[in-house]
Amino acid sequence: MSEPVATTAKQVRRLHQILLWPLRLMPIGAAPGAPRRPWELLLAQGEQPWREVVDEYTGDAARFHERHYQEFVTFLPYVQRFLYGEGRSRPGDALGESGMKVLRRDDVASLRLRSRPGEPQLCLDVVHIDLYFFFDVDVVLLNVELAASDLALRQAQDLLYRLGRAYPSGWDAQGLPLHTLAEAEWLGHEGQVFSASDAGQRERFIAHVAEHRAPRLSAHWDWLLRPLVSDQSEAAGVLRFRQIEYYRMPMMAYLALDDPGALSRSDFVRLGLVTGAAADEGGLPFSEPYLQDFEQRYCYDRFWSAAGAAPQTRYLCSGHALIVVGRADAEFFCCRDRGVLAQFRHQHFLVFLIAHFQKAALLMFSDRLVEALRRLNINDADNVRRFKRAIRASFEGFLRFSHRYWFHAVAEQAQTRALYRMSAQHLELDPLYAEVKSRIGDMSDYLETDNLRRQANTVVRLTVVTIFGLIGTITTGFLGMNLLAESEAPLWQRLLMFGLTLGATVALTVYTMVKSKRLSDFLDVLSDERLPGMAKLRAFAAVWRSGP
Repeated sequence: MSEPVATTAKQVRRLHQILLWPLRLMPIGAAPGAPRRPWELLLAQGEQPWREVVDEYTGDAARFHERHYQEFVTFLPYVQRFLYGEGRSRPGDALGESGMKVLRRDDVASLRLRSRPGEPQLCLDVVHIDLYFFFDVDVVLLNVELAASDLALRQAQDLLYRLGRAYPSGWDAQGLPLHTLAEAEWLGHEGQVFSASDAGQRERFIAHVAEHRAPRLSAHWDWLLRPLVSDQSEAAGVLRFRQIEYYRMPMMAYLALDDPGALSRSDFVRLGLVTGAAADEGGLPFSEPYLQDFEQRYCYDRFWSAAGAAPQTRYLCSGHALIVVGRADAEFFCCRDRGVLAQFRHQHFLVFLIAHFQKAALLMFSDRLVEALRRLNINDADNVRRFKRAIRASFEGFLRFSHRYWFHAVAEQAQTRALYRMSAQHLELDPLYAEVKSRIGDMSDYLETDNLRRQANTVVRLTVVTIFGLIGTITTGFLGMNLLAESEAPLWQRLLMFGLTLGATVALTVYTMVKSKRLSDFLDVLSDERLPGMAKLRAFAAVWRSGP
């Protein structure tokens, strides 16, 4: 069906959509945390599609181009070391490696989908599908970049709204999935179907939640992550994960339009807040009072003017999404080497990735604390020791995260700095960091207090044993006196007397240790001058009284 003439200026000539889904890696065996290098376990599997990315920074230096140089110099030195490592001058030096490892699969060529029932199918090109791992942090991020050309703005809005959902949020009266794609299929390079969405099979999702108290991933997302499997899945997998954030994947989008100035305020609101296409042209998705500060909170309008190399370029950032809109006929806006498209796919993608990695890592630390407390049984000594190891591991991991991955600024370039700050503010990273730090501090204080309590109890017991042992020591050692003169006795008799004396001493010491708490209470009563003698005798008799 042809569109009205009034909307022809709203054609999206080029769309890039990037999904970035953080997941928590689960521990393997009884270890308190996941492996420090989980990608090595994945690469060790023979039949699996993921391969380590040998890119311009880690591979052939001849592939290193100007866009990679511009990406590198955008960031501050400590961020450069996190993203890229120390360089090629130290081969084999683990300390010089990047804190981030990227694995990629190349078997998927496109995604065929239908956004709503009855609408025509679309086929989006798969630019790349990656997994981002981080050294010593139990988090992995799935990154999927898709591209398409010549879409109506309504189609693009629907794709941004419906595509990045791990499972349906519900179903309508006809059993059709809500807020997600009606159909989705991953296709190979020869057009073969690898996996298709099963979002319409309502009973399977409901039964899974009823049994596992955890959502079930749609089949096409579950297939894409293999051999990583959901922690509640019965399938075998070398690495298991849990959902750590909302089921809507954070996303970025690049839209090159014929005339961005033709977009209404409603269009920008729907793009920036990712609310989907409007049922009626021009209607706002929310009330006017709610959206009165939309431009101040969500828009970066430094380049929203008719002048400049990329006129009418607007950035919209809501934390969950980072959208850039510009003119398709502006060479700089569409340039893949030096322009806005290059910045979007390189610098701005990394800014978005860092912010969401930080949030996911903080949520992961919080989850680990909750799980450790849930498993704690103070009546089981082995359980208490495992709890202490888990808390110490979380504390050590949080320290490493704070010093290696936590930044308040990633760049000095005004645009990159502003986009990171907007993302961090909308994601509320600083309050979340303070909360997790406080919780881990509380746990650490608890362990320190418990250790001091145990040390105090040990000192009390040793003091009691020393006091009562002192009586016997002074009595038998007074003036070096020996009650039994056995120095001239035969050897066997002296050994026998030594063994009997040793056994009696050990037995008396052990018995004193067993009664040390009650003996300590008796000593406290004995030293209290305000108590009468009868009370002190009762305290002495209580040492041998049965019961608590």
